Amino acid sequence: MLTDILYDVMMDLIFGSVITAAIAYLCGCFNGAVIVSKYILRDDIRNHGSGNAGLTNFYRTFGGPLTLGVISCDVLKAIAAVLLGVWIFSCFDFTGFDLMYAKYWAGLWCLLGHMFPCMFHFKGGKGILSGGTIAIMLDWRLALLVWGGFLILAVLTRYVSLGSVFAAAAFPIGTWLFVSRDPVIMALALFLGGLVLYMHRANIHRLLTGTENKFSLHKKK
Repeated sequence: MLTDILYDVMMDLIFGSVITAAIAYLCGCFNGAVIVSKYILRDDIRNHGSGNAGLTNFYRTFGGPLTLGVISCDVLKAIAAVLLGVWIFSCFDFTGFDLMYAKYWAGLWCLLGHMFPCMFHFKGGKGILSGGTIAIMLDWRLALLVWGGFLILAVLTRYVSLGSVFAAAAFPIGTWLFVSRDPVIMALALFLGGLVLYMHRANIHRLLTGTENKFSLHKKK
């Protein structure tokens, strides 16, 4: 009897994880910068600047009020992915740890969709805005650490990438301090932070060599 119960729980966990991953990934694929630039401006952002389909490159290239559309898309899809993940797992009557696991799991796949969107040839953004939104959905203290460090460094140095690197590195630390020290949660947190760092590997190289571009409120002509 106990074996049957454990088997049912394991199968529910696997099924919930697979469904959550698929839905969260598809949510992440709705890349705001690509959608706005390619289908509204008719000028794919990935053909400009750094070639990255992210908020910073979009603003530097196009600027204007459509930037708010990019922000809205990348924020809302992260919120939707996390909430749907929680809802799916709650359908299996999981509690506590499992729902937090669902948030991290959904957040991870949402970022994977944002970074490697199947509908846009697997070429997306670097995950800072969506990742920051996921942090807010997880714990306000984690969000304060991640966003606070990002904003301070970005404003003081005008290197958005420096703030992004800090945010990525601080994410698993903040998880350990404020959210959970469970090995599974920590592994997911490390993977999330590591993904963002990986996507910023070129920026890290430019920061170290002093060739990174500083952010300006004025878009490039």
